[in-house]
Amino acid sequence: MTEQLTIESLVGDGALFVSNHSGGKDSQAMLIKLLEVIPPEQLIVVHASLGKMEWPGALELAQQQAKNAGLPFIVARARKTLLEMVERRFQNRPEVPSWPSASTRQCTSDLKRNPIQREVRAYAKANGFKTIVNCLGLRAQESLGRAKRQTFRKNVADSNSVLTWFEWLPIHDLKADKVFSTISAAGQEPHYAYALGNDRLSCVFCIMASRNDLRNGAKQHPELLEEYAYLEKCTGYTMHMNRIPIRELVA
Repeated sequence: MTEQLTIESLVGDGALFVSNHSGGKDSQAMLIKLLEVIPPEQLIVVHASLGKMEWPGALELAQQQAKNAGLPFIVARARKTLLEMVERRFQNRPEVPSWPSASTRQCTSDLKRNPIQREVRAYAKANGFKTIVNCLGLRAQESLGRAKRQTFRKNVADSNSVLTWFEWLPIHDLKADKVFSTISAAGQEPHYAYALGNDRLSCVFCIMASRNDLRNGAKQHPELLEEYAYLEKCTGYTMHMNRIPIRELVA
């Protein structure tokens, strides 16, 4: 069965489609595409709020797009912030690096994926859904790892006797220019950080961000930079995966 037929079958079976929305261009374009094939009554938008760590306006953009489409909008919040996570890890295990890394991305699991799953499970239970299709705006162009991702699969790890989970990457093959043109064709504007020079949108200071995006974040949010730099000094570990102190990265 092809991916398209599988999606059509899941729609026909009454599955709940979850549009993960960071506020970035890929999430925005993905929701536009989802609205072309998924009935609104089977689609919700979920945003994992990272508080002051994420670009201001990201949550509001996701919320407004959901509102304009008449879709339920859910904010998933972790019980800790990124900086609190780093502090606790240093207190408990000072001998190991305190910050998340590409191989141990607690920022994704603890601050995004787990809170989102908690909210989606609660929504599904309250509304009688038994099948979840988790939609992610990951694109092959972004990295070799993402290029190798399956565009559709059953998520065995998250499925149980109550809920069956699938993972779908609706815009996996889209290039960046097509993402922006999709947004423009829908009469929408992407987050303002792109106009300021950002290549990607996530945390203001992401562990895997380019120097360009880090410098842009430092220029726009110098007070947050100070908090990251202070925590680097306290723990003795650097935030970025290349192990260069954040002050040097943005210099």
